[in-house]
Amino acid sequence: MDLAALEEIRRLKYRYLRCVDLKLWDEMGDVFTPDATVDYGTRALGEPVRLAGRDEIVAFLRDRLGPDIITVHFASQPEIDVDGDEASGTWSFEDTVIATGYRVLIKGAAFYQDRYTRGGDGRWRISHTGYVRTYEVMMSLDDAPSLKFTANRWAAEPGAEQGAEQGAEQAAQPGA
Repeated sequence: MDLAALEEIRRLKYRYLRCVDLKLWDEMGDVFTPDATVDYGTRALGEPVRLAGRDEIVAFLRDRLGPDIITVHFASQPEIDVDGDEASGTWSFEDTVIATGYRVLIKGAAFYQDRYTRGGDGRWRISHTGYVRTYEVMMSLDDAPSLKFTANRWAAEPGAEQGAEQGAEQAAQPGA
């Protein structure tokens, strides 16, 4: 068993997930082979998403996961089989998507089915990734009127100036 290859593939999948969640689109390009394919089985967009080619995949993610879309992906329990410079893997995963502009929260789970290729440079890349949902649920953020974001990496700080003014006023008050 090629333990080094297993660890490199695990790190590759983790990098893919990190790049999606942190919107690191330039770094994301190096995760895929040039002819990679994806098959995202989400119903939130109406139909499953099927894309071909690294450029199309990265462009889709860049276009669809802008600053008003917050994502968190967690993958675990990898089952990876390596055969020379080819490998396949199955990963359990859960994700949460908060689409602030659409006022919706999506939560789901699935099993990624991946294929990997080791290139001439010795680095593993994803040649295919895809999933069919185990479940997916949607909820309107309007159904949770007490919901308040206390942090959002991609939003301008709401009321930041007002908060600074209030802090200065409180500091100027006796006993503050």
